[in-house]
Order: sequence, then structure tokens, then C-alpha cells
Amino acid sequence: MSTNLDRLALMQTFVRVVEAGSFSAAAKQMNATQPTVSRRMQSLERSLGMTLMQRSTHGMVLTEAGQRYYARAKELLASWSAFESDLRGAVDEPQGLLRVVVPNAFGQHHLITPLAAYLRAYPEVSVEWLLHDALPSFATQGVDCAVRVGEASDPSVVAIRIGEVPRIVVATPELLGRGRRPKQPDGLTRFPWLALGTYYRNELTLQHRQGATHTLALQPRLVTDSLYALRSATLQGLGLAALSHWVVEEDLAAGRLEQLVPEWQASVLPVYLVYPYAAFYPAKLRRFIEIMRGALGNLPVGVKGRRA
Repeated sequence: MSTNLDRLALMQTFVRVVEAGSFSAAAKQMNATQPTVSRRMQSLERSLGMTLMQRSTHGMVLTEAGQRYYARAKELLASWSAFESDLRGAVDEPQGLLRVVVPNAFGQHHLITPLAAYLRAYPEVSVEWLLHDALPSFATQGVDCAVRVGEASDPSVVAIRIGEVPRIVVATPELLGRGRRPKQPDGLTRFPWLALGTYYRNELTLQHRQGATHTLALQPRLVTDSLYALRSATLQGLGLAALSHWVVEEDLAAGRLEQLVPEWQASVLPVYLVYPYAAFYPAKLRRFIEIMRGALGNLPVGVKGRRA
């Protein structure tokens, strides 16, 4: 029995090392020393008779066996945690660390309020809030879930649509000058353009509120992957841009930007909550999903909540 318990402890250490990214980081999280963590990993590999990770001065890389072991170990540890929680009668009490990846701009602006509500409701949970626009690798990065703006097409994950973001065409009054504002999409091509490379670059499709569509061919003067940088460049008068309504709402109200062809808008961007398939989801993740699913419907105009 003690051997099985020792193996469980070694498995927990291995998972912690993988998710922390290094022996030293794992040791710090576990309140242990780096040599202790290293000895545990050596003991685990000896007991299994295989190498789980390759170490070098540049870091560590999981072997193929290590990748399989990590995925299975996560499942077993989650099942063991659920078993222990059930015995204690605390299966619905969220606790532990939740690692979440959110889009850079959206995660700073709109999602902090529901995050704060989650942390206030569950004081035994701590959150690592990671600002990245790319969808993470859940297995190798140790991420519990992610919020994604844009289509979620990966069949290996659960994707719950929780909202959508309208996008409109805007520019500064100075760039537009004193002439008449374009009423149709064709009139937009005489102005310089800026692009958000994540969602559009050399063409942009606009949709009329009655359903018609029109595709613009673009040669942008600036392409960026940052929504905030695109807004700043637009405010500098460098060109037109299709921006999320929420990010320019105050600029429109203050007259710093104008909306063009108001009958038309770029296709809305869906917002998804994404997490890997699993036989068991811990309470900390289940409660986070519940709060986020209801959050976007209560946000300001410009982001529309949607029940899945």
C-alpha cells in the first residue's frame, strides 16, 4: 500500500513539474528543494523503466512516453481528487489553482468583473490569469480552460458559445475631412486602411442589417495583432479600421471617432469558453464555467451574451 501511495506522490510531482515548466519552479510551488524534486523524478523514471523528459541547459522536453504519462496522470489525479472530495462531502467546494487563458484586450477589459465575482464567491480558489490571444495547448501548458474570441474549430475540446462581439468601421473626423461621409461600402476604399491581422488583413466582408454582404479588398498601411494598438493607430488618424464596438464606444461618444456606413458592420466575432474533454471536471472549473456563461449578458452594450 505504501508503494502505491509513494507512486501517487511521485505522479503528483511529475505533473507539477510539467505544468510549472521547470524543476525549480515546481520546487517553489511545492515548498521543496530543487534536488528533492529531481530525486523524485529520477525515482519515478526508475520505477517505470523509461525516460519521461529530456533535460538540457535550454529547459526540458517531454518524451513521447512522458506525454502519454502526463495525460493519463492528469486523469488519474483528477479521479483521485474527486474520490477524496466525495468522501469528505466537499465535492462541490471549489479549491486549488485554476489556470485560465484569455484574449489580451478582452481579458483585461470585460472579463475581470466576472473573475472578481468568482474569486469572491470561492475564497479557497486562486487563479492564474494568462493573457494570450492564441488557443493554448491544454496538455502541455497545464491550462484548465480558455476564453476565445473567434471561431473554435478544434474537435478535441469542448467549446461553449457565451457571447458575440459586434465590429464597426471607424475613423477620425480629421481623416475623413469635411466631405460627405460614404453611405455604401464602395466609398470606403478611397481611404487608407488599418488591419487586425488576427481577424482580417487583405479583405473585409461587411454585412448589411437586412442581410446583404459586400467584400472589400484592402491594402492596409498597418497590420497589428493587438486590438489596443489598432485603436491607438486609428485615433492617430492613420486610417480606417474595423474595431470591436466595445473598444471604441467611449471614443464615439466623445467625438474622437466616427462610425462609417452605419447600416453595415463586419461579421460579429463569437466568444467561446473552451476546455478539454474529461471524465471528471473539478468544482473549481465547473463553477468558473457557470459564472462565465452568465457573465456576458450583463456586460455593457457592444458585447452580447448568449446562452449555449
